[in-house]
Amino acid sequence: MRKFNIRKVLDGLTAVSSAASASSSAQQQQAGNRETEIQETLQSEHFQLCKTVRHGFPYQPSALAFDPVQKILAIGTQTGALRLFGRPGVECYCQHDSGAAVIQLQFLINEGALVSALADDTLHLWNLRQKRPAILHSLKFNRERITFCHLPFQSKWLYVGTERGNIHIVNVESFTLSGYVIMWNKAIELSSKSHPGPIVHISDNPMDEGKLLIGFESGTVVLWDLKSKKADYRYTHDEAIHSVAWHHEGKQFICSHSDGTLTIWNVKSPTKPFQTITPHGKQLKDGKKPEPCKPILKVEYKTTRAGEPFIILSGGLSYDTVGRRPCLTVMHGKSTAVLEMDYSIVDFLTLCETPYPNDFQEPYAVVVLLEKDLVLIDLAQNGYPIFENPYPLTIHESPVTCCEYFADCPVDLIPALYSVGARQKRQGYSKKEWPISGGNWGLITQSYPEIIITGHADGSIKFWDASAITLQVLYKLKTAKVFEKSRNKDDRPNTDIVDEDPYAIQIISWCPESRMLCIAGVSAHVIIYRFSKQEVTTEVIPMLEVRLLYEINDIESPDGEQVPPLPTPGTGSNPQSIVPQSHPSTSSSSSDGLRDNVPCLKVKNSPLKQSPGYQIELVIQLVWVSGEPPQQITSLAVNSAYGLVVFGNCNGIAMVDYLQKTVLLNLGTIELYGSNDPYRREPRSPRKSRQPSGAGLCDINEGTTVPEDRCKSPTSGSGSPNNSDDDQKMNNFIEKDVKDNSFSRSRSSSVTSIDKESREAISALHFCETFTRKNDTSPSPCLWVGTTLGTVLVIVLNLPPGGEQRLLQPVIVSPSGTILRLKGAILRMAFLDTTGSLVPPAHEPWREHNVPEDKDEKDKSKKRRPVSVSPSSSQEISENQYAVICSEKQAKVISLPSQNCLYKQNITETSFVLRGDIVSLSNSICLACFCANGHIMTFSLPSLRPLLDVYYLPLTNMRIARTFCFTNNGQALYLVSPTEIQRLTYSQETCENLQEMLGELFTPVETPEAPNRGFFKGLFGGGAQSLDREELFGESASGKASRSLAQHIPGPGGIEGVKGAASGVVGELARARLALDERGQKLGELEEKTAAMLYSADSFSKHAHEMMLKYKDKKWYQF
Repeated sequence: MRKFNIRKVLDGLTAVSSAASASSSAQQQQAGNRETEIQETLQSEHFQLCKTVRHGFPYQPSALAFDPVQKILAIGTQTGALRLFGRPGVECYCQHDSGAAVIQLQFLINEGALVSALADDTLHLWNLRQKRPAILHSLKFNRERITFCHLPFQSKWLYVGTERGNIHIVNVESFTLSGYVIMWNKAIELSSKSHPGPIVHISDNPMDEGKLLIGFESGTVVLWDLKSKKADYRYTHDEAIHSVAWHHEGKQFICSHSDGTLTIWNVKSPTKPFQTITPHGKQLKDGKKPEPCKPILKVEYKTTRAGEPFIILSGGLSYDTVGRRPCLTVMHGKSTAVLEMDYSIVDFLTLCETPYPNDFQEPYAVVVLLEKDLVLIDLAQNGYPIFENPYPLTIHESPVTCCEYFADCPVDLIPALYSVGARQKRQGYSKKEWPISGGNWGLITQSYPEIIITGHADGSIKFWDASAITLQVLYKLKTAKVFEKSRNKDDRPNTDIVDEDPYAIQIISWCPESRMLCIAGVSAHVIIYRFSKQEVTTEVIPMLEVRLLYEINDIESPDGEQVPPLPTPGTGSNPQSIVPQSHPSTSSSSSDGLRDNVPCLKVKNSPLKQSPGYQIELVIQLVWVSGEPPQQITSLAVNSAYGLVVFGNCNGIAMVDYLQKTVLLNLGTIELYGSNDPYRREPRSPRKSRQPSGAGLCDINEGTTVPEDRCKSPTSGSGSPNNSDDDQKMNNFIEKDVKDNSFSRSRSSSVTSIDKESREAISALHFCETFTRKNDTSPSPCLWVGTTLGTVLVIVLNLPPGGEQRLLQPVIVSPSGTILRLKGAILRMAFLDTTGSLVPPAHEPWREHNVPEDKDEKDKSKKRRPVSVSPSSSQEISENQYAVICSEKQAKVISLPSQNCLYKQNITETSFVLRGDIVSLSNSICLACFCANGHIMTFSLPSLRPLLDVYYLPLTNMRIARTFCFTNNGQALYLVSPTEIQRLTYSQETCENLQEMLGELFTPVETPEAPNRGFFKGLFGGGAQSLDREELFGESASGKASRSLAQHIPGPGGIEGVKGAASGVVGELARARLALDERGQKLGELEEKTAAMLYSADSFSKHAHEMMLKYKDKKWYQF
């Protein structure tokens, strides 16, 4: 039974109650009037929240379109998103409100508009003449499902094919239906006894706009004469059709079929195909039909003036090619090239020199939209090389597991990273310029450098230049190359704590000034890197193994000695719990046969060649202890001025001197408290049984027992904020397509409910130079440690002098006895000086370590002191600092050295803070928080006045929780999907300048001249036949369409969007259309009101009729 000193308990209680006191005015008087001198400049009007840009590959793409004149590419997705790409640096994201999948996209070529067809049977007209495209009109089909759309070049009439096999015609200017309809039964007449299936293709004959080619899924193709309203020819084939394409002369077309064949038809010979090709079929000798192949999903037929036409197709591989990757086949003359793709093909388009379908097409490239990539193939070069993709579409090359965002970095960082990254580029790309080159860049109003760092499941780290709302990859670091790779599953060691992705990055700690980088991985490993511009070969990789226990009272170390306790401030010993090792440990089991003293990964013991860039300084691994695997690391910090790295998990904390390669501190969390532990805990040895854990990072919970239905935070337990089936897949650390996830199947031992009370993880670490105790007269180097139970502990660092002495004398680490308490797990700590300015941790400026220093440099380095902007001891003794501490529930500002709580803000009662950052904005600083309930909040410092509280985005999956981060100058980001980064700003100034910064998609370009018909063609006919579609489809000729067939919905983009954009070469046309549109809109509104009245009358009559039928035969007593 533990003895309690009642006086100490009472002192503790009074300290806690004074810290929790909400009235700050009385405390301000206690601390003197010095605090009131800080002038806070940030006000609510400095804040506004808005999305800025979205980077990365469009998640789950479903449709593709290209404007050959504007040179803009559009991609639609299964979630209703629309991504538009112009020249590198010009891209745009839009979203359909319904969230329905985009099934097809059609540009109004060179008009600055785009039509999207969605799976919910709506058509939308987007205005691209404004920086943020908006919907001008929408049309909702009520009775039929849309399957295919076709908009001829320079036409305002859109053909819409449906599942029932009918074709409707939409005027894209007014977005109304024409009365002209092609019914399926009229189209096929008696050629087929059954329904021909949905429309899979519509196109007009390139040489005669009056002839429409209609493809039905069952295999029937009809050439329809629009004027005479009847079919000219019907072509029947016994295999289902997937796509159809014309030869530019309009005399032949090609169909792709479900059995892997292509049929080429002469327009005037409908009885049988002119030619049948099976591109991937094995030709049998005795003249039999080749074996059937997989369906050819799409075919394109493109002609060239100088040579043979190109036939380009996707799919069609033979069934015996099991495991073969998806292919794009390019047939040109007698040569057939099969281009293998990394992912399945969603769609492809051939880019041609002309927008006119009746001219030689002259194809020069193929855009291939894959499930997770966008590939451009150069058709003009031998071997069909691909173009180097300039868009930042490789964010998801390996799933993102964490990210950090740094705004206002040192200016020399981006050039340094770019120069080492430039050497990593692949060779063998096409020598031509990227062909998607439309649009114009916006004005650059932000001049500060921004860097995003992403950590990935394969252990790689990518540095991105994110300055001025663009994104470009700078440098990639592979952390896994330091470890031995197991060639197959059998010789894989059984020490993994995760089944997949053992190298996945969990935490990144980076000091931009010194360029020191430290990462923590999922296999309880930490790697420290230095930046160098020189290539080096490391003969032996420096390595330490750390035995971090949860409870060491009853456990003996393998050699029989007790692990040395933390030294008291007076002792000068160097507390090393293990001997540093430069090779992997060989001891793999303890006396009772349990796995012991082995790390999860094996470090290479051969020399390692390290390219310029980030090079390994030290590898630290936690080891198994008596059959208990090491727990995953929950917090990490590195400091270049002190030469120290510190990390913690739910067992305890370890500090390493990476200059001397020694362990300075290795303690269970409980021992950090010493005799001041406010919790009553039972000593516990690691259990022998190992059950799979359900939690993501580690199994920890808050100290107080809570009802199960309470929303739990990612750091405080395994409860997930949502349980929907759709989001469950994304709910873990890494998105995987496999059912069970590597991070959720961590084999670390789970924690029993009794144990959760005492299981306390290290959740925040911060090196600083500040007052460690109440009676301190000057600041000194220390480490502030935050735990998941809301405790902040301070550890004093006694550093030897700089220069050679730093490498010879030990660093002495001792607890200060200072304990502060907050509600909820500690997330972030920072320090302010007397003026309210942020005191950054001390750091060393970067210098090249791999070049021998001359004598002068050595003398300089001896004199060099770490850069630190904290008050020096020569200043007034009364000078003080403020500690800002943010937890999951509240924030406190504490005056130092007095340790009085000056200000307290309860951030949330019902939810919890996922991310809190202390950031600079408008020459001041604030605390920015993102809560699990979707609120983004900012608070002034030091007074913690609420400045912004906006409901932005509820936590729908753990990916958002893992990746959300704030940075300086009002910038923030998170991973909005497994492949895309969403950036946002909470700065009013950035919101105001955003319009200028965004690029323009539409630029006035003259449409190329139509092909010359030639003298003889003009004289004797045979050239392209034009058609007055207005005469055929207009209201006067075809009448009005049925009102119940489709409903017109005016878009939010409205007329205003077009007004601002109607300028330049096509301005006159736009203005004329505008006048028509305004008139049409007024008439349309009237018509819509009438339609609505008719609809309600109709529905009333329908209900009345149903009621009558229901009660018609019932007697009065049956009612």
